[in-house]
Amino acid sequence: MNLKVHYDEEADVLYLAGEGQEEQVIEVQPGLNLELDSNGDLIGVEILGASRLLKGVIEPLRGRALKLS
Repeated sequence: MNLKVHYDEEADVLYLAGEGQEEQVIEVQPGLNLELDSNGDLIGVEILGASRLLKGVIEPLRGRALKLS
């Protein structure tokens, strides 16, 4: 699946979107939604409050990147 990544800083939403028409959204947990097409195939992921949810991932990566530069 080719995904396009878009971050809406104002809304703090991270979108990982493939191709297709969204027919169904499944909330996996609060702030994490899976988008499915009419065949039930995954076409996107929506992460609400992305900066908060991903802070534990982003901060260590930022530290590593700074060490490499």
